[in-house]
Amino acid sequence: MERVFADTGYWIALLNPRDDLHQKASATALDYSPNQIVTSEMVLTEFLNSFSDYGPRLRQAAAKAVASLRDTSQVVIFPQTSPLFEKALRRYQDMTDKSWSLTDCASFSIMEEERLTVALTHDRHFAQAGFQTLLR
Repeated sequence: MERVFADTGYWIALLNPRDDLHQKASATALDYSPNQIVTSEMVLTEFLNSFSDYGPRLRQAAAKAVASLRDTSQVVIFPQTSPLFEKALRRYQDMTDKSWSLTDCASFSIMEEERLTVALTHDRHFAQAGFQTLLR
């Protein structure tokens, strides 16, 4: 089985049982073994930001989830580096006809560098960029 990129929406759906995609994300998670999931610090930042206003319980659960992901070798987490930021910023500036976020642009760069074609996401921007989305 090929490696996949995990976007913010995937991590949110896994953590939040009330998320519309929770069942689908949970079922899909079972399809991947160690070292097949790739994500980034930018994605995890978005993930944490999404729970910042949900109260202490979910905020702590999100922080614990990220700490757990960082402590395991089963998920490859790409660091936020200045070169990645610059590359993402260039794409962001070049693609003014799209509503891609800076994190999307960084994710696309990582996926291209790693030759990943599939993403654990519902985000239509990944499909616009030519990637297969598993949660749509």
